[in-house]
Amino acid sequence: MNYRERIETKPDVLLGKPVIKGTRISVELILTRLSEGMEIPELLEAYPGISKEDVFAALAYSADVISREEMLVP
Repeated sequence: MNYRERIETKPDVLLGKPVIKGTRISVELILTRLSEGMEIPELLEAYPGISKEDVFAALAYSADVISREEMLVP
């Protein structure tokens, strides 16, 4: 999935945090809700401005960011 089609960052929207394009729904919010046990259908009902593809894009974005991190082991 090419998450770049669905995820954007703008300095004037949520201080530049990554969001679903055209919304103020952040990738962080989506991940938090999923980690709390919310299922995708519930997420889509709670946030009608997003689609299942947007949720998958948020996951793909997060995986990409994590894959680029370096872990510093003391």
